[in-house]
Amino acid sequence: MQNKNPFISIVVPCYNEEDVIDIFLEKIFIVLKELDRSYEIVFVNDGSRDKTLEILKQKAKEYDEVRVISLSRNFGKEAALSAGLDMADGEVVVPIDVDLQDPPELILDFVKKYEEGYDVVVGKRVDRTTDSFAKRISAEFFYKIHNKISDIEIPHNVGDYRLMSRRVVDELKQLPESQRFMKGLFAWLGFKTAVVEYKRDSRAAGETSFNGWKLWNFALDGITSFSTAPLRVWFYIGLVIAFISFIYGSWIILKTLIFGVDSPGYASMITVVLFLGGIQLMGIGILGEYIGRIYIESKNRPVYIIEDEY
Repeated sequence: MQNKNPFISIVVPCYNEEDVIDIFLEKIFIVLKELDRSYEIVFVNDGSRDKTLEILKQKAKEYDEVRVISLSRNFGKEAALSAGLDMADGEVVVPIDVDLQDPPELILDFVKKYEEGYDVVVGKRVDRTTDSFAKRISAEFFYKIHNKISDIEIPHNVGDYRLMSRRVVDELKQLPESQRFMKGLFAWLGFKTAVVEYKRDSRAAGETSFNGWKLWNFALDGITSFSTAPLRVWFYIGLVIAFISFIYGSWIILKTLIFGVDSPGYASMITVVLFLGGIQLMGIGILGEYIGRIYIESKNRPVYIIEDEY
């Protein structure tokens, strides 16, 4: 019979992961049996279009410890992760990707740190050679930019793979925003934190659903969620341009008084107009990002909708 209050809940968001579910369960069961504590595995089907849901439903019938939360459509990984954390009943909760890039064996080290008194134990990747060169460079650039302009520092190369105590999860569940950047929310919560380093592996099977465009939007969400610096910087840009314009205008007046009127230059005029127009459009674009977030949050829609639970 399924444990009502298990010691550990493993939360696993899934989107089109039919090829890797069996491999994941085989690995995770070995680790959880070695842990020798009560557990549950909470799969969240995030609107998969392949046979992921059918496979998960079958696993829920085979194993009492497996629960399946099926969302009404694809809400995205951040929403699926939120759903899993909301539904998890364990004393501690561990989110993990089903692709096995994050080794399940690390859970044993997480639990040891938890028993030493830590509320949060994060996994830090010390080797990202399995990622493409472009992904490694862009990730490094994102962490540096985000931590430079935000009051909340996100640890380098730390993802969602972590252990959180029940009180941390309960506090996380009270955060109301619908546009969620989970790495930032995890960091914002604080609590006593330990770090366990590990080497990230390649996917066990299947292909990632993330592409360059999704990662770019993900990074943009992270920056706009935890910093107003992109808005503030346009004040300084405008100040610099206004100062340069004042100096240049003063020079033109002085030059006219001394040497007379020059023939106006169309090329220089159109260059300045286009330059200032581009600067203004960029500023409006940044402003639009924040207004868009306000607009979405003001609707107060739920982060996700659960269609079925198995």
